[in-house]
Amino acid sequence: MTLVGRIHRASPEAARVAEVELEQWRQASPGNAEAAATAQRIWNATETDALRGHIPLPPSATQERQTRRRILGMLSLAGFLATTIAGGRAYWLRPVYEFALRTGRAQTLTHVLPEGSTVDAAANTVIQINFYRDRRIVRLADGEAQFAVAHDEKRPFTVETRWGRVRVLGTVFTVTVRAGRMRVAVARGRVAVWSVGVGDSARDTGKAPEAILRAGETIEADAHGVGEKRTIEVGEVADWKQGWLNFRGTSLSEVVARWNDYLRQPLRLADDPVLRELRVTGRYQLRDPQAFLDSLPSMLPVRIARTSDGGAEIGARR
Repeated sequence: MTLVGRIHRASPEAARVAEVELEQWRQASPGNAEAAATAQRIWNATETDALRGHIPLPPSATQERQTRRRILGMLSLAGFLATTIAGGRAYWLRPVYEFALRTGRAQTLTHVLPEGSTVDAAANTVIQINFYRDRRIVRLADGEAQFAVAHDEKRPFTVETRWGRVRVLGTVFTVTVRAGRMRVAVARGRVAVWSVGVGDSARDTGKAPEAILRAGETIEADAHGVGEKRTIEVGEVADWKQGWLNFRGTSLSEVVARWNDYLRQPLRLADDPVLRELRVTGRYQLRDPQAFLDSLPSMLPVRIARTSDGGAEIGARR
């Protein structure tokens, strides 16, 4: 009935198409031919103006062009919106400032960031800094750095390491990555600390920090999580900036590693499990490593032997 209606009431072009289609359908089987004849008799016996309202006629050429224009317009608008949104997202996620910082042995460096924060990098430190429109991210790969952070509520300042994450709440603090762990120490203000895997690297996911440190507090984090807070002297934070190294029950292997950050001729620690159990407490001037070596045998059961290259090796005293 649809094809019959098109033959009688559609445009000449559409009527010709309907005739061809109806003829092909009619010849497909005797049943189709009989149905086509019945449809024609019904059409002839019915008031065509009334029947026409029930027969879906094809749109005219003008209507088709208008429909195509509307569809193309909607597709263009959708494409424009998608491109705009994607472009806006890419623009928002693109860093507005990037800086890579690396120091060598016995080298320290101070860098002032564009928004007024200051980074003081200790020796043998590797840092990547990325500022975005909604956050400031510092990735500390190795070493130690002190951060004096300019306040900016709209762009929180976060220091990330492979052991955890520190969010600044307005402060001066240090972050150290060494010997398979992260250490955070606060000289002024407060910081929030998460261990690795807690919260998102870019933004908090609603999880409360595992620790909040205030001035004179320190904490460590490793692959097992965040440890207990300890109290320290504020002067011990970034002690290397004042020309000192402070140790409080620090393993001898870490003490040697810290000295070696600043020595042209590194100290060596003999491969002995006894030495790894020893702890050092004391305060030493960076410019006088010999004073440390001279005092060490009186504190611990060790001996100091000079090496052929002018360095020193620390071994166990039997």
